[in-house]
Amino acid sequence: MPDLLESTEHGITTLTLNRPERLNALSPEMTAGLREALARLATDHSVGAIVIAGAGRGWCAGGDVKTMESRGRDQSFEDRVEGLRHVHQLPLFVRRMPKVVIASINGPVAGAGLGLALACDLRIAGKSARFGTAFARIGYSGDWGGSWSLTRLVGTAKARELYFTADLIDADTAGALGIVNRVVADEELHTETMALAGRIADGPRVALGYMKANLLAAETESFQTVLDLEAEHQARCAYTEDHKEAVAAFNEKRRPVFRGR
Repeated sequence: MPDLLESTEHGITTLTLNRPERLNALSPEMTAGLREALARLATDHSVGAIVIAGAGRGWCAGGDVKTMESRGRDQSFEDRVEGLRHVHQLPLFVRRMPKVVIASINGPVAGAGLGLALACDLRIAGKSARFGTAFARIGYSGDWGGSWSLTRLVGTAKARELYFTADLIDADTAGALGIVNRVVADEELHTETMALAGRIADGPRVALGYMKANLLAAETESFQTVLDLEAEHQARCAYTEDHKEAVAAFNEKRRPVFRGR
């Protein structure tokens, strides 16, 4: 079986991390598959939302510790740095792409897997989900942007605690800290995720893409910069068919039917 599965239904594409025997630890095939799929889906007008799920009992355990020694044996320092910079294009792209990406977290997520989850726009966790930075357990300092994302979600003090101790936290704690948007019963995870993804996929896709860009800029840019960006994006939305349909639906007292144009 491939390390990444893909399916599309009702405008929602689900990418399933598929190494259940390794708790979906990242492999070169999986990361390459994610890069290819996300780059293609970013410009696919038939797709309104993307869900990243995990096969089996875990979401993503991060890097595959069993292969770390053999993979790095013949690498120079410079090659390691360049390799990580190349892989880091994936979480960066998840944050920047114009489609909304939802992590549907069904079990343990750690290390680089946590970085991938935090790069997603929304996170829904089942009760069985567990979260950990994990890097301190294997003598690593962290990658995949987790230190940046976690600091902005939980604040500097808690982010430092979670990194320095590598403690695992349960789904309810992650919800209380703001790491996940929702915590649901395990048996309801798929249904709840698809319901949310469906709402987003049925929305004004062009506007949602600009909205995502505004919110990304809001994390690092000045108020003035974001105001200027909002002005440009709002003006662009005014020319879309979706905006015109929404205004017509409001006046006609009906639900709008968005076409992503």
